[in-house]
Amino acid sequence: MQKQKLINIIEAIPFFTLAAIARTLPRIPALKLGRVLGRLSQFVQPKRVKTAFDNLQRAYPDQDKVWINHQIRLNFEHLGISGMEMLRLDKFSTQQDLEENFTIEGQEHLDRLKENNSGAFLLSAHIGFWEIGSFVIQKLGFSCDFVAKTIRNPYVDQFFLKQREANGAHCIDSKKGARRIIKSLASNHFVGLLLDQHISKKQAVIVNFFNRPAYATPIIPQIALKNKTPIVPIFIYRNDDFSYRVVIEKPQVFTEKSTPESIQHCTQKLTDIIESAVRKHPTQWFWVHRRWRESAEKK
Repeated sequence: MQKQKLINIIEAIPFFTLAAIARTLPRIPALKLGRVLGRLSQFVQPKRVKTAFDNLQRAYPDQDKVWINHQIRLNFEHLGISGMEMLRLDKFSTQQDLEENFTIEGQEHLDRLKENNSGAFLLSAHIGFWEIGSFVIQKLGFSCDFVAKTIRNPYVDQFFLKQREANGAHCIDSKKGARRIIKSLASNHFVGLLLDQHISKKQAVIVNFFNRPAYATPIIPQIALKNKTPIVPIFIYRNDDFSYRVVIEKPQVFTEKSTPESIQHCTQKLTDIIESAVRKHPTQWFWVHRRWRESAEKK
């Protein structure tokens, strides 16, 4: 136990050093530093670069290597910016921060749900700067919770938990989430959940994502079909000047009976929405993630 604690502390030292730098610098210089660090990180993460290259090559088969390598460079820069922004997430705290840094499209969809005293899922993905959703939704006047995985290092995990909950949102552990999610929805809260990561096949359904089979969690359709819960796609894209564009799409409401077939159909439809969002801003998605696994593609 003591040995593991020491390992966790040693691992956390470089993380908190970078966090201190990110939080000391003004926002724009910090993000520009993040862009440089992201670009440089390509040279020390060859496996991630290879994964990104393979993913992009298969997602965009008509594009040449020059285009793909350019996308990878921009993608690593984007991830560096996002990482630096995440380290100072709680610096966004006021209504003025919202007005100066965000444009909102489609807020009327959330307003209508609130007027009807309806909870809803907020469907998103690892695109743009998804982590800022906890700030945006709260500042727009809505109660929300967000589902996230715990991080193995407890010191780093507590840091990110504090960042995510800084503006009043509550974080739900993805491994223990179903009951908390249902309770939040019943309280007319919005619940944010990302649907674009690989999960184990025991928990998954197979969907088509960029013309390749992939495992996806069916938790949103399982709950939504049973309770007729609206699902609101929301994506937060970064602009060139480091401001953000928040796009809130029309709610999806599935009225079918909950069956394995309808769950798969609904999961596929939500996956299609995410793919459409990624295609609009391909450099802002998480291409370094092993989203597709051989076990799914052999099915």
